Amino acid sequence: MNVHDSERISGLLEDAGYAPAAGTADPDLVVFNTCAVRENADNKLYGNLGNLRAVKDNHPGMQIAVGGCLAQKDQKTIIDKAPWVDVVFGTHNIGSLPTLLERSRHNQQAELEILESLETFPSTLPTKRDSTYSGWVSISVGCNNTCTFCIVPALRGKEKDRRPGEILAEVQALVDAGAVEVTLLGQNVNTYGVEFGDRGAFAKLLRACGSIEGLERVRFTSPHPASFTDDVIDAMAETPNVMPQLHMPLQSGSDRILKEMRRSYRSRKFLGILDKVRERIPHAAVTTDIIVGFPGETEQDFQDTLDVVEASRFASAFTFQYSIRPGTPAGEMENQVPKAVVQERFERLTALQDRISAEETAKLVGTRQELLVTNHSGSKDAATGRLAGRAPDNRLVHFSVPEGAEVPRPGDVVTVTVTASHPYFLIADPTAEDPEGYVLRRSRAGDAWDLAQAASCGVPSSGAGADGAEGTAGSAGVSLGMPTLRPA
Repeated sequence: MNVHDSERISGLLEDAGYAPAAGTADPDLVVFNTCAVRENADNKLYGNLGNLRAVKDNHPGMQIAVGGCLAQKDQKTIIDKAPWVDVVFGTHNIGSLPTLLERSRHNQQAELEILESLETFPSTLPTKRDSTYSGWVSISVGCNNTCTFCIVPALRGKEKDRRPGEILAEVQALVDAGAVEVTLLGQNVNTYGVEFGDRGAFAKLLRACGSIEGLERVRFTSPHPASFTDDVIDAMAETPNVMPQLHMPLQSGSDRILKEMRRSYRSRKFLGILDKVRERIPHAAVTTDIIVGFPGETEQDFQDTLDVVEASRFASAFTFQYSIRPGTPAGEMENQVPKAVVQERFERLTALQDRISAEETAKLVGTRQELLVTNHSGSKDAATGRLAGRAPDNRLVHFSVPEGAEVPRPGDVVTVTVTASHPYFLIADPTAEDPEGYVLRRSRAGDAWDLAQAASCGVPSSGAGADGAEGTAGSAGVSLGMPTLRPA
């Protein structure tokens, strides 16, 4: 969701005449889109702002803006701590950024604008997509839950749902532009429809996406277990382009801790959902989020989590050490778990999940996988000559192209046989002697990638406007991005 917000920020700025910073040049504008879920985000923001002070001092006219959840939370505190910041904007008024920047420049003072409710649904704003073959589509923003560890509802507000027609129109526009994959986004994506009184709206939306010609892959994140209904499982199983993948946060396997978290489901219900999903979609890969060290967590509570993880057979899990967030009920609870205990439990949990992930990926060796080729390679792909793609269940597969075979473009689809496994990715090394080991299907998405690459060869210099036209006097594009930090 934050990545998609950043795409919108980039789109707004380019629409206003800004251009990406070229090479290693210091930009005229740096925008931080922040998160507030964990304490580490605070530390990173203020550390980066401190490093940028000297850069700004040596770059007359440079501007710094801070937006997102941390801006919504800290508001004027950001300017008090870092008075060299020019603009602070919140989660509800992303669209105001270009105006705030201009106002700050004109008035030569910091501009702070934090709204308490949504100004414009973000997906109606210009968007600079990171990918030509895959796109994010927000179906709702905000959250109506009251989880005691979470600050998001206070910063994002109550759930606001888009109308189905608007969502499907955006999906269609992405497909028309060459995308073959979309991911539907919502803080609790499966409660979609609550605002207009249709409890079955999310399942209907999944089925409607299935009727869009050219849309090959539909994903969504993240559903809430308490609101997960059988009609969604049926829609997943019966809609061919909805992928066999489910990311569903567990948070804890202890019923006592789930109650303290106000998660409104228990471990039995969670495991029951997984049973139903796997009964209808046997090859589904399930991933999750887990918090270790919630206040009052005992060794037995933690063991309950280990037991549920063992039973769930997650493909992977995002595991977090509990972080106190001021303003949340859990932050005021007694019996905060000592850091050393949390660390030890965290290591035991990750070791368990590493083992399970390795066992699950090993089952896929020898299977045929259809991969959507990505433009993001692994750290070793350059050395090994491999490319990367995502299987239908979203597992990452590093694959090689047999000698003499055509090399795919990002957005193309290849079908390969898995030859090796690691806990969190697969390897496919087909040989020229095996004609079925590597099959390439060139796609519309690959064509869109080629067009985008051709267009990027003519990216305007700093003297051109955001639309690529030659700039008139005073209309030169303004560069943005993180600069190379110089020591003070």
